Amino acid sequence: MTQTDLSMDEAPKKKSKLPLLLGVVGAIALGGGGFFATYSGMILGHAPEHADAHAPSALPDVSFVAVDPIVISLGAQSSARHLRFASQLEVQNPHGPEVSILLPRIVDVLNGYLRAVEVSQLEDPAALVRLKAQMLRRIQIVTGEGRVRDLLISEFVLN
Repeated sequence: MTQTDLSMDEAPKKKSKLPLLLGVVGAIALGGGGFFATYSGMILGHAPEHADAHAPSALPDVSFVAVDPIVISLGAQSSARHLRFASQLEVQNPHGPEVSILLPRIVDVLNGYLRAVEVSQLEDPAALVRLKAQMLRRIQIVTGEGRVRDLLISEFVLN
């Protein structure tokens, strides 16, 4: 017999699956450890507080100042004849009296702006967000920065 005949008679040896098994167990252990470290706050921040998770947060320290309703007559080219606008201003509590003093000036600015806006923009429902942003910016200029947080439109009716 030759050398090649002897090697054919022997069965090939199976490779051990132990390294694969150790790799899978190691990956699971490292993944679980990483999850625990992140969840418990060891890596990316503070630990979650389960007792306070369901407690509501404190309300912001704000008050609301009502703006006098405004009625604006629209031109002859529109299908509506009047715009009725009512709103409130969200202000920080310490600034409420200061903003109340400036209400006549705020109404004047809103009245002038709403008269200058084209009727087609007033009739477009999607334009209300843009109009609100423009009015809020003008109010913040009149009252000074940091006093008025938001403009809440309670009535915007074309009739």
